Amino acid sequence: MRPEKKYIVKEYFERLNKSPYFIVIDYKGLKVAPLTELRKRLAKVDAELHIVKNSLFQVAAKEAGIENLSSVLNGQLAVISGKKDISAAAKIVKTFAAEFERPKFKFGYLNNQRIDAEALVVLADLPPIEVLRAQLLGTLKAPMSKLVSLLNEPASRLVRVMQAKAEKGSETTGQ
Repeated sequence: MRPEKKYIVKEYFERLNKSPYFIVIDYKGLKVAPLTELRKRLAKVDAELHIVKNSLFQVAAKEAGIENLSSVLNGQLAVISGKKDISAAAKIVKTFAAEFERPKFKFGYLNNQRIDAEALVVLADLPPIEVLRAQLLGTLKAPMSKLVSLLNEPASRLVRVMQAKAEKGSETTGQ
């Protein structure tokens, strides 16, 4: 392999190792201006889009311990990788595809687990990670809140009974 190609493979390999995920998209027919717009949108969620040479990307993926991708790496492909949330990147690609009718999801990887195109669409439909965390916290907090109110209820009843008795006593003495 020529030195230039080795350098490109090394660059792909480093990107794959730095990111917990990558998404492969088919960008066929997408012009430069929309592709630049997609890159800008992805940058907002700390993700990057890179056009790849399929054969070199396959070599880098193999070096990174990813299964043989020769059967799925065909056509004009780009790879999206990032440091944070795969669902945010997938959501941007899905929204962008709705506007421009391109790109199309091919597949992805999250923590060395392969994800097909349909699963990427499902990930794109998930709420942001902050919302999911808040929902989980609310779910975990609800039983504790109910327990606290149940434990406080007998004391609250006693206070209400005593207050009613005191009010009734003051009414009878005031007459």
